[in-house]
Amino acid sequence: MGAGKSRAAAKDKDPTRMLLSRRRQKFSSWDDTLLSGKDPRSLLRRGMRHVSFSLVTKGMTDVPDFLWGLSEVQKLNLSHNQLRVLPPDVGRLTRIVVLNLCGNRLQSLPRELSRLQNLKVLFANMNCLAEVPAELSLCRSLEVLSLSHNRLSQLPASLADLTRLRKLNLSNNHFTHIPICVFSLKELDFLHVGSNRLENIAESIQCLSCLQIFIAENNNIHSFPRSLCLIASLELLNLNNNDIQALPDELYLLCRLGRIAWNPMDKGLHISHNPLSKPLPELVEGGLEMLFSYLKDKKHN
Repeated sequence: MGAGKSRAAAKDKDPTRMLLSRRRQKFSSWDDTLLSGKDPRSLLRRGMRHVSFSLVTKGMTDVPDFLWGLSEVQKLNLSHNQLRVLPPDVGRLTRIVVLNLCGNRLQSLPRELSRLQNLKVLFANMNCLAEVPAELSLCRSLEVLSLSHNRLSQLPASLADLTRLRKLNLSNNHFTHIPICVFSLKELDFLHVGSNRLENIAESIQCLSCLQIFIAENNNIHSFPRSLCLIASLELLNLNNNDIQALPDELYLLCRLGRIAWNPMDKGLHISHNPLSKPLPELVEGGLEMLFSYLKDKKHN
């Protein structure tokens, strides 16, 4: 009995067996499929609306070649890996609607993205991008674009052609001004340019007449542009942590803001941590109605 247990224990401690066991534990579902000779298409998830494929958090430094043969894929998630390059072959997946590249080490995006004519959502945030290819403007179906947490300081003028774009996140980059092409995106209802190096907001911001959420916190903006007051659709305006000293008298026109907001997720006017001149700090503390009443009286007297 004792000898049997000893042999079993020795077998369990066999170095080769332990190594194979450890490797086996690391194999993902797609590793197993390829090792067993199965068709990679068996890994596709077929939902009610989209065919999806996910390789999230696999520690990949390269995209496996078999992926480019999965032409049915509509939602592709390659987020949170170690990818430095997205191969041009991505252009072969012409049915893609959602592409998630978040949290990699990409330094550029391939021009072949322009072939993805069905692409509606692109997450390329949390990478190392210093530029965006002008050809991205050919993805005319694009509605959501996140480029936050990169190294961008400019955008190609051609992105003005993304006429269906509704949500754009450019936060945590190196922009010193809002790129001119942004003001041509008339359908935008969400624009985030927080945590950049902005010192002003161009008067052209009024061109974005559908804007509901505008976030420009954590910059070095010196003045509150009057043109912002002409965007009647604004429901959340965040200018926290800037260098704003005065507020325009026309601010009361933004009646959909509803209140002074203190929680970052709340709708309303966010104007804290600015060197506002007196009596504005006290009025802000008193609430939006008091602030609006003061500014309205000031304008008409």
